[in-house]
Amino acid sequence: MLTDIPTTRKPFLSEDFLLHTDTARYLYHEHAARMPIIDYHCHLPPDQIAADRQFDNLTRIWLDGDHYKWRAMRTNGVPERFITGDADDFARFRKWAETVPYTMRNPLYHWTHLELRRYFGITKVLDGDTAREIYDEATALLQSPGYSVRGLLTRMNVRVVCTTDDPTDPLEHHRQLRESGFAVRVLPTFRPDKGMAPEDPVAFNAWVDKLAAASNTDINDFASYLAALRNRHDYFAAMGCRLSDHGLEQIYAEPYGDGEIRQIFEKVRGGQTLVPPDVLKFKSAMLVEFALMDHEKGWIQQYHLGAIRNNNTRMLRQLGPDTGWDSVGDFEMARPMTKFFDRLDSENRLAKTVLYNLNPRDNELFATMIGNYNDGSVPGKMQFGSGWWFLDQKDGMERQLNALSNMGLLSRFVGMLTDSRSFLSYPRHEYFRRILCNLLGNDVENGELPADHAWLGKMVENICYHNAEAYFGFGGE
Repeated sequence: MLTDIPTTRKPFLSEDFLLHTDTARYLYHEHAARMPIIDYHCHLPPDQIAADRQFDNLTRIWLDGDHYKWRAMRTNGVPERFITGDADDFARFRKWAETVPYTMRNPLYHWTHLELRRYFGITKVLDGDTAREIYDEATALLQSPGYSVRGLLTRMNVRVVCTTDDPTDPLEHHRQLRESGFAVRVLPTFRPDKGMAPEDPVAFNAWVDKLAAASNTDINDFASYLAALRNRHDYFAAMGCRLSDHGLEQIYAEPYGDGEIRQIFEKVRGGQTLVPPDVLKFKSAMLVEFALMDHEKGWIQQYHLGAIRNNNTRMLRQLGPDTGWDSVGDFEMARPMTKFFDRLDSENRLAKTVLYNLNPRDNELFATMIGNYNDGSVPGKMQFGSGWWFLDQKDGMERQLNALSNMGLLSRFVGMLTDSRSFLSYPRHEYFRRILCNLLGNDVENGELPADHAWLGKMVENICYHNAEAYFGFGGE
């Protein structure tokens, strides 16, 4: 048996998990571990934070909406009724627990057990045999004081949460949170992607009508459309918003004329289906308009690039978007990106920007692209964002950190975010911090960096917290 073989193996998820040198252990335990969290991009529902929701059980907080787990369960042969269907909550959890052993070497295995430990103090390995015990123990804790949504955020030392919000959202939950005095600042992020998607005239026009109502504006031409968007942009700013975000296949930078865009808008508002070149021109024009609005207010713009979405049309019809049917795409990135940024930079209207890459083949492309538009006006004006979605795992994070180190300044990096819909996702920051400290520790132990613990400790603290605090303007308030 394996247990009878003499070994020097480390225990699973020990306090030195992922930390393989003395320097790495020092940097993590003395510096990274104690830093607060700024979650500057996530998909947490603000209504649940405002209501301070108390979840009924572990299934509701852990499996609802988590398409990472859904994909793993489907791959393991679990029927959809136990994933997004009508099976009872414990039956769904048991199917997840039975799947967990099969996720070894997938980041889900680490995340699952980190979350059990950090939130619930549960050190047992989750599988079909331990499912009932772990479910009951965690569910009981979820009913206790301190385990509501706000309690969980406080428990993980979160200082700022930036949600992802449509321009038509009234933001009443953000207002409630601001007035409640909750110590964690919950701020909106302007996500206007539906406003640059005319390829589906029915959906686009329904959204424009919703925008007209939200802005109390009559939208009868392209000028009034832009006025309505600016109205909502102003409203978001008044509610504390400092970031915009786009989730796109790629940057759009087709040449266009102002008259063309006015005519394209009139066509789609008339219900016409646009030809593909007109769709690309409209997307390109709107991307510029949104970027100019962001620059005027000193916002930070974010671009999540490279996902090819809704690949399974049968399941899209059954379950809708964001249910686990997306993958890494292979779009052209460099040429349209530099056209777009150069246009803004040439007019001195390029806002601080975070670029997130989903295809690891493009890491060096992104890492060098940001250097083209860092103009010395602010440290790290252009950021190569952390590994996200399919790349927010050990290999993906290391590759992003190495590309950024080789092509730019790792010391100016604004660090990790959750990009999650789950209130139990904050150990991902710990995961990132351990990986960061291990990379630096290895370099010191190998003689590739000096053992300047004071500077390295400061660098780690900056990447984990202070850089983001300064870059996004969250300090001193």
